[in-house]
Parts: sequence; C-alpha cells; structure tokens
Amino acid sequence: MIDSTDASKAGRAPVLEEDALVLALTRRFRTAIQDATVGDHTFSILKPANPDDLIREEDFVRDERLPYWADVWPSSIILAEKLLELRGGGQAALELGCGVGLSTLAATSAGFDVLATDYYEDALDVTRANVFRNLGTIARTRLVDWRHLPEDLGSFDLVFASDVLYENEYAQLFPVILERLLTPLGFGLIADPGRVAAPTFVEACAEHGLAIREKQTRSFEAGEIKQRIDIYEIGRA
Repeated sequence: MIDSTDASKAGRAPVLEEDALVLALTRRFRTAIQDATVGDHTFSILKPANPDDLIREEDFVRDERLPYWADVWPSSIILAEKLLELRGGGQAALELGCGVGLSTLAATSAGFDVLATDYYEDALDVTRANVFRNLGTIARTRLVDWRHLPEDLGSFDLVFASDVLYENEYAQLFPVILERLLTPLGFGLIADPGRVAAPTFVEACAEHGLAIREKQTRSFEAGEIKQRIDIYEIGRA
C-alpha cells in the first residue's frame, strides 16, 4: 500500500491514486455498498460483501487473526454519532482499529485531523477509499499493532475506538495505550456493546492514572438487532 503523503512527494496525483484504489478494491474481493445513517449524515460504505471471504488460515494460525474489521458494527455507528457531536477544530485524533472507516469518516467530518490505524492492510485501503468516496479528501492511515506501538506515533487530543474490549488482553492494553498517546488535556472515547472484558478495562484505567469522566449508554436498533452501547470518555485523573 502506498501512503498518500509519499505519493504526493513522488509527484503522483493522490486523488487519481485514491480513485484507482476504489476500483482496485472491487477487483481484490467481492464488495458491497452499505448506507450507514448517523444522525443527519448518511455515509456510503464500500466494504467486503462477505467478511468470511477474507478468512485466511495462515492469519489465524499466526495470532488467531479474524477479519472483524470488514463489517459495519453497531458500536461503530454509535461512536460515529458521538463524534459528529464534537467540534474538532483541527485537533489531532487517532482511531485504533478503523475497520471500514465509518468512525474516521465521522471524526473527519467533525473537523478532527485523523490518523486511522488498523492491524490489516485491507482495512486501511478500505478506509482510504471510503473517506475519498464520501468526503473527497485523502485519509491519513498507518498499519499499527496495538501490542507494539511505533515509537514515532505521536500524541493526540482524541483517541477513539469501537468494540475493542472483546478480550481481557485488549481491555488491559488499551489504558496503557491511552496513557501513552493522549496529550495532557486529551481524552479517549471507547464504544462498547457490553463485552465481558469491559469491567477489566475500567479497573485498568484507574491503575494507569486515567479516569472515566463519563459513561453514556445509547440504544441501537436495526431490524432484529437491538443493542445498548456504552460510550466511555476517558481522561487523565
């Protein structure tokens, strides 16, 4: 994957590159379009038609990796709703686990300067494609393994993620990440549908000098799907 910033430096036209990326994705795997309505916004999300098509035995054997990124999850819709209520004003924001890019789209629309990260190259490409398709802008993306954060990742006024507390390992890791990446006055937003590891996350925040400033619970309903999504706002204690 070619970083759009690098493409600009090399003299290539990034917009043309993004346009070509959309076409390339439709050739890489079967795709579908899903409209995601978030508040007054409706985003058109290009995504794999069936995430099961992306399952690779070698990925699972290596570290039990499954393509959870390839769908629009209720928690991402609720997080996007929350992000659209904010005023970014050009502040630096980081998404951990950008997936198909819905929350990055919302944060960018709210005026944040977003760096979208994920563990999958395909997710970064899909996020770039969706930001370009919906906003006509070039998304900044980076491949990031949460367990081994790059030393040069920087600090951020906002760090956000959705439905990432599905294992105790991540529930304990995320406070470490927030403590390291947040600016002194920065805050985190984590949307969670009641995963069993959420209490572990709350406890780990306190252990790392962080406080749950607010916990909102919002309802999500779409057809037969009914969930209550918690949004944790976290800052330094």
